[in-house]
Amino acid sequence: MISDARVPLEHQRPYGTAYEQMLEKVRYQGAYPTRERADEAVRLVLAGLGRQLTGDERVELAGCLPLEAARVLTTQIPDTRPLTGWAFVKDLAARTGASLATTRWDTGSVFSAVAAHAGSDLITRILHRLPSGYALLFGRAELPRPHGRTDLATTGPGPGR
Repeated sequence: MISDARVPLEHQRPYGTAYEQMLEKVRYQGAYPTRERADEAVRLVLAGLGRQLTGDERVELAGCLPLEAARVLTTQIPDTRPLTGWAFVKDLAARTGASLATTRWDTGSVFSAVAAHAGSDLITRILHRLPSGYALLFGRAELPRPHGRTDLATTGPGPGR
């Protein structure tokens, strides 16, 4: 890309239009004072998500996101032990030195923009892949998960039937 030398550097676009739109959505959702602050939140949270998400959902999510965001997500090596949603927030806070409240706010703001790009079906599949606690971070109700139980309709009559 050839830049216009007459335009000051701070007004030149370092990112693609789609990523800039994502940053503006995060900036609005998170009430951040600057685009740079929104960019910090996006990079922090997507890097963290990239360490948690694997498989087809990771590939599909990267395909839905602007190129800059997809790179942040996919350059991370997934952790061998996935974190719960709360542990995810605590890990991000520890990495940055930010408070848990600020990190939770950042996560929700970024996940809101991610959900807008990915769509409901993909986010639902992502939530099924991740440990408990992420639904709330994506602004959804956290439904209890069965603990190793199969559907009662397929297991036959239970006691007292």
